[in-house]
Amino acid sequence: MSSANRMSFIGRDMAVDLGTANTLVYVRGRGIVLNEPSVVAVNQDTGGILAVGLEAKKMIGRTPGNIIAIRPLKDGVIADFETTERMLRYFIQKVHRRRYLAKPRIVVCVPSGITGVEQRAVKDAAYAAGARKVYIIEEPMAAAIGAGLPIHEPTGNMVVDIGGGTTEVAVISLGGIVTSLSIRVGGDELDQSIINWVKREFSLLLGERTAEEIKMAIGSAYQLPGENDAEIRGRDLATGLPKTIVVSAAEIRKAIEEPM
Repeated sequence: MSSANRMSFIGRDMAVDLGTANTLVYVRGRGIVLNEPSVVAVNQDTGGILAVGLEAKKMIGRTPGNIIAIRPLKDGVIADFETTERMLRYFIQKVHRRRYLAKPRIVVCVPSGITGVEQRAVKDAAYAAGARKVYIIEEPMAAAIGAGLPIHEPTGNMVVDIGGGTTEVAVISLGGIVTSLSIRVGGDELDQSIINWVKREFSLLLGERTAEEIKMAIGSAYQLPGENDAEIRGRDLATGLPKTIVVSAAEIRKAIEEPM
């Protein structure tokens, strides 16, 4: 058996962007093969996993009492080790078409500001999920390489990477990070701000999915030409009944003002 065939048999090299909101998987020679939400639906009675990724995200806010949709990463780091490991194993097997013998080498992106303990947890989860070798790369460096920036030249390149749980700002020069800042504010914080603002202004309770959809549809940091309004459907806190309201882009901008 040739070296290439043997490597293919035990698992192709993979890169994993283990994000708070979404997990992306890149496989050498195939490109990005998976982009799914970092969500796992678990049956609390049995401990069994019912769904992972997109299917699990559809269940958020719509599950019976014994089923919970877990987001195992918070602020860019592992909050639930066991669930993260199971989610990673599912993604590895999905990419390798359910080949249970797959033992790929994996590069994992992590926020630049995480502690040694948090970094160790990421490595341990990847090894437990079936990796034969795990490498860690900081997210700003991975973003700079992906964007084709001249990172090895003696010039400063600034990268701003806004994710679900963290925002990474780094200056890169001569193949390394000169200075960086990891702020634990991201898209999730914007969603929560929308939920809180609608609750305060309209006494309407929104779910995470609805808040995210509104943010994606009409959210912006500054005024744009031709802005639209959007309908929001939620539960009226006074009556407990479904209620629909219309909000403008300006109102949503006001709602996300603080985290922005």
